Amino acid sequence: MTEIICSGFGGQGVLTAGLILADAAMEAGKYVTWYPSYGSEMRGGTANCNVKISSEEIASPYCADGEVDILFTLNNAAIDKFEHTLRPGGLLLVNSSLVEPERKYREDVTVVKVPANDIAAEEGNTHGVNLVMLGALAAASADFDAGEMCEAVDYYFYKKKGKKYPANAACFKRGAALAAEQLG
Repeated sequence: MTEIICSGFGGQGVLTAGLILADAAMEAGKYVTWYPSYGSEMRGGTANCNVKISSEEIASPYCADGEVDILFTLNNAAIDKFEHTLRPGGLLLVNSSLVEPERKYREDVTVVKVPANDIAAEEGNTHGVNLVMLGALAAASADFDAGEMCEAVDYYFYKKKGKKYPANAACFKRGAALAAEQLG
């Protein structure tokens, strides 16, 4: 089972990123749970979702402390709140556009820093921060195929919502390339 927490400010696309992960896993024939948390925090406060992906049925949608495989963070508050949930050897994805450069991280996890806001702005898609980070996640985790995940992004926006944005794929691919470069 792969356990993922996506977290950031409301309005950054954190819940959408989780939905895209869940959609991709369902298309691959996996069992999936997606458990959002936003309430009154939407549009500016902290928002997050728990995503679990498994080849077997999943008993609980909640990701327990110390068992999270991947932590997808879009700001400092997300790291502060959820870094302790990562298992040793887990993957921490950091939006380095919004996180102070001198920040210290746990030494027992892999950290991938992605200037997602900067990349999204360069691609002319300021709403694509979450897609840059999804690209990084797909490239940094052996649990995902970057090509299939990029197709899932297109499926989510074009097939489900009827919106075709070429800049979405550009954001995703830049995030994937940067993560692959960092992990060598």
